[in-house]
Amino acid sequence: MSACRTTRIGIAQWRPEPGRPAANEATAGRLVAALSAQGADLVVLPELWPSGYGARTLAADAETAAEPLDGPRDRLLRDLAREHGLWLFAGSVPERAGGTLYNTAPVYAPDGERVAAHRKAHLYPTTGEAAVFAAGGTATVIGTPWGPVGLGICFDGDHPGYARALRSRGARVVVSVSAYETGAERWWDLLYPAQALANGQWWIMANQCGGAGPSGLLGASRVIAPDGRIVAEAPRVTAGQGPVPEEHLLVADLDLAAGIAAADRDAAPLWEGARPEVYT
Repeated sequence: MSACRTTRIGIAQWRPEPGRPAANEATAGRLVAALSAQGADLVVLPELWPSGYGARTLAADAETAAEPLDGPRDRLLRDLAREHGLWLFAGSVPERAGGTLYNTAPVYAPDGERVAAHRKAHLYPTTGEAAVFAAGGTATVIGTPWGPVGLGICFDGDHPGYARALRSRGARVVVSVSAYETGAERWWDLLYPAQALANGQWWIMANQCGGAGPSGLLGASRVIAPDGRIVAEAPRVTAGQGPVPEEHLLVADLDLAAGIAAADRDAAPLWEGARPEVYT
């Protein structure tokens, strides 16, 4: 990992329209361009932005928006990364593989190459995701200019074992894309700072935002430092407050290497004192 470079992270938070993939693709392209104009080196989109995330219509919406991994949307995303010369962590998309659908997070390098595609491994039971998607089978870590970066999709990151698996594969930066509900706000606020602190990891998190009630999408896209501090956060939907902008661009300048070095210095006892033989 580079020890001397500040990285500008750009996160696009919005509420995609369920069942309208063409409109959602246009919005994604516009927001990536806007973040590029603000100098972002690395851009992150939320979970299932092509289909939207409406629990009652998820199966139909995912089917409408599903494409093979190398379909027309892939070419659009390759072009966006290449045109703007940035790393595009393109949220997640409904991937059609034969007769099976996956919830898949593709990543594109600045030359337009697709360098990874993580299939969501933990399917959220509350909204019946297992009836729509098949589960992936790996914890995905990719090589980047910032070192190994782990990938997660929403419910993946709720599991401490998944975060630890990413760490064991060398990932000190995790990019997590979500459609996290307001009803699970407490989990969002407690689990993820703990994951960051326990594993000495940056967590860069893009979430959908909008709607009302416990099934509304929370927003609160954020960057969490390896010491568990939230260093940047977008607006969130909170009961009793007025309307929250459903579209928000969060930009943060991060010295990733410095944050990891500080964690290695200050939280070393968490890892040096580990006894894996006790845990298995």
